[in-house]
Amino acid sequence: MLTSRKNILFIVLAGFFVTNAVVGELIGGKLIQLGPFTMSIGIIPWPVVFLSTDLINEYYGKKGVRKLTLLTVILILYTFIILFGGMSIPASGISPVGDEQFRAVFGQSMWIIAGSITAFLASQLTDVLVFWFIRNRTGKKMIWLRATGSTVISQLIDTFIVTGIAFWLTGKLTFGEYVNTAVTGYLVKLIIAILITPLIYLGHYLIHRYLGEEQSEQIIAETAISSQQSAVSSQQ
Repeated sequence: MLTSRKNILFIVLAGFFVTNAVVGELIGGKLIQLGPFTMSIGIIPWPVVFLSTDLINEYYGKKGVRKLTLLTVILILYTFIILFGGMSIPASGISPVGDEQFRAVFGQSMWIIAGSITAFLASQLTDVLVFWFIRNRTGKKMIWLRATGSTVISQLIDTFIVTGIAFWLTGKLTFGEYVNTAVTGYLVKLIIAILITPLIYLGHYLIHRYLGEEQSEQIIAETAISSQQSAVSSQQ
C-alpha cells in the first residue's frame, strides 16, 4: 500500500514538474516589461518546477531528481522535433495561423529549447548537489535553507545560460540587454523562491497526510541515508 502511494506521489510530482518545464520552453520567447527591466514570460511556470524539485529531492533523493531531469530533457527534445515538423509543413490557405506567425512564435521557442536543455541539465544537477550538501549537514532541520539555497545557486546558472543562448547568441538582444534580462529574470526567480517557502512546508504537510507521518519520516530517513552513502562512495 505504501509503495503504491509513494509511486502515485512520484507520478503526480513528475507530472507537474515536466508539464511546467515544457510550457516554460514554449512561452519563453515572449519578453515582458517589469518596470525598467525586461524578462521572459517563461518564468511563470518555474515556481512549480522549484517546488516539485525540492519535494522530489526530499522524498526520492538524487536518483529521483536525476531520472526526472533526464526524462524531461528527452521530452523537451521530443517537443523540439514536433515543432520542427510543424514548421516544415506549409499552412493551409484557410489557416487562421500562417507560416510566418507560427515560426515567429515557435521558431524562437526552438532556440529557447536548445538553450534550456543545456541550462536545465546544468542547473538541475547543481540543485541536487547543493540541496544534499546542505541536507547532509543540517539533517531534517532548516527545510527552507536547503530548498531556497539550492534554487538560488542553480537558477543563477540556468538563467544566464538559457537567456544567453536564446536571445544574445541569436542576436535578439545586445550584450547589455542580455545582462539586464538575465539579472531581472534571476532576481524574480530569487524572490519567487523565497515567497514559495511556505508552499514547501505545505507540500511536506500534505505528503505526510497522504503517506502517513511514520511512513513519510521513514522514507525521508532512508533517502538521507542513501544520499550519504552515495556521497561517501563518490569520495572514495
